[in-house]
Order: sequence, then structure tokens, then C-alpha cells
Amino acid sequence: MIEQELDRLLKDAKQNPRLKSDLIKTKNSDDPVAAFCSCCMDNGYDIKIGELIAAGQDANDAKLRSVNGGGVNGIDGWDDAYEQFFLTLEWT
Repeated sequence: MIEQELDRLLKDAKQNPRLKSDLIKTKNSDDPVAAFCSCCMDNGYDIKIGELIAAGQDANDAKLRSVNGGGVNGIDGWDDAYEQFFLTLEWT
């Protein structure tokens, strides 16, 4: 699953400065999400654009369902697995 791949990537990037640097550099490309996924695939992580986008949306939907109808609006940023990954990576 994409969540496990992101967790594995994050753990490895924390321990490998070159990998961390390569991932962060993708943010400056013309298509940062595609560059990020390409970098991941080149380094042996099965992270594809569609799955990355769907993961964030799925996680957000699950959070909304967990409140038994009390949360009808998504929280900005919770549906973006890509941004959440980089927030964690850059702060660790």
C-alpha cells in the first residue's frame, strides 16, 4: 500500500541525506509531483501519482466518516499526502 511505501521512504530519507536532498529538489521542478514519483520509482519505492493523490483523499474521507456525521467539511491540507510527506520530511 502507498501508506507503507511513504512511511518506508520517509524512514530511509531521514537516514540517507542524498535521498532526502534528491526528494526535496523535486519540489523545484516544473511538475513537482511527477518528479517526486519518478525519484521514488528510481530509488525503488512504488509510489505513483494516482495512488499518492488517492491516498490523501482516502485518509481525509476516513477521518470524516469517523465522526459519525459530525464532520461534514474536510480540513484543508488533510487530503494532501504529498504535502504531508514533505512537511514531515523537512522538519525531521
